[in-house]
Amino acid sequence: MAPSGSRSVKWGCWRVLYWIPVLFIALIVAWSYYAYVFQLCIESIEDTGEKAVYLLVYHVIFIMFVWAYWQTIFTKPMNPLKEFHLSHSDKELLEREDRGESQQEILRRIAKDLPIYTRTNSGAIRFCDRCQLLKPDRCHHCSACDKCILKMDHHCPWVNNCVGFSNYKFFMLFLTYSLLYCLFITATDLQYFIKFWTKGLPDTQAKFHILFLFFSASMFSVSLAALFIYHCWLVCKNRSTLEAVRAPVFRHGPDKNGFSLGFSKNFRQVFGDEVKYWPLPVFSSLGDGCSFPTCLVNLDPEQPSSPTGSSSASKIAAESRQFPSKPLRESQSRLLTSTPSWSENEGATEKDKKGANNPVLTIENEA
Repeated sequence: MAPSGSRSVKWGCWRVLYWIPVLFIALIVAWSYYAYVFQLCIESIEDTGEKAVYLLVYHVIFIMFVWAYWQTIFTKPMNPLKEFHLSHSDKELLEREDRGESQQEILRRIAKDLPIYTRTNSGAIRFCDRCQLLKPDRCHHCSACDKCILKMDHHCPWVNNCVGFSNYKFFMLFLTYSLLYCLFITATDLQYFIKFWTKGLPDTQAKFHILFLFFSASMFSVSLAALFIYHCWLVCKNRSTLEAVRAPVFRHGPDKNGFSLGFSKNFRQVFGDEVKYWPLPVFSSLGDGCSFPTCLVNLDPEQPSSPTGSSSASKIAAESRQFPSKPLRESQSRLLTSTPSWSENEGATEKDKKGANNPVLTIENEA
């Protein structure tokens, strides 16, 4: 019992340490609230109209920022559905086999009835030994959470949570409102920051808060802007951070654009169909996180065309038709109803149009 108790104490200590970045952010936000509302607006701004407008706009942004941050932290990451877990008999069968190829045959047999189209770099079925399940597309095992997370983007220490399918929209809104929060403070504090250096402010403790409020808000704005722009690019391309680093592997090989459906559909997949829910930290993403419609770009438009490109594309298209056909869920169907096929690179260059080797696009309908 001693080793088990020791492990529990150790794990408990680590869990406490994981909350330190979140506590740091909470303290910074609490101080910024005090400095802006009480020291800047109430103590330093004399014009009543200016004070009222600043406080109103500030509190709207502040509430949305805290709401999004709360949702990002406390929304539990979604794990694969039961159908992706091995049954007791399949586990025993897999354990009895000591050869890798035999185990792959078992996994292929189980995967043929599941909406799984991505593979490992070697072409094997993606299987998690720790969770004992076949990984759905875009699912990865998080070492910090020790769980497989659906559409995992990354594990973020600043929210002490995995960012994935269940809370990616909340994370995007958190970046949006935190950036707005910092930019608003920087813009409205600027004139009083200048007065600090020109001796235009009375000699009170508010001077200290106004000075450091401007410095901290402007510095956070720069880092948040870079992170926000990067994740906006990921949403437009329908990629996760992990997929941006390593392209998902389909039957025809790695394809960084395999899940991209075009800007509009990519955006709706994260934020949903109803515009009224887009700015609110409420879940409205499409799908179930286990399966995603794909647009397999069989020829990479960034690669030079070759004389055999047409035959290669035909061969890949034939292979892709061997994928099992499964019904789409309702939310996925809405993504595919407007047009029968599409490409992320709809605005193809004149160079691509002149060539005979146009990319062949096939859409895989996943359950």
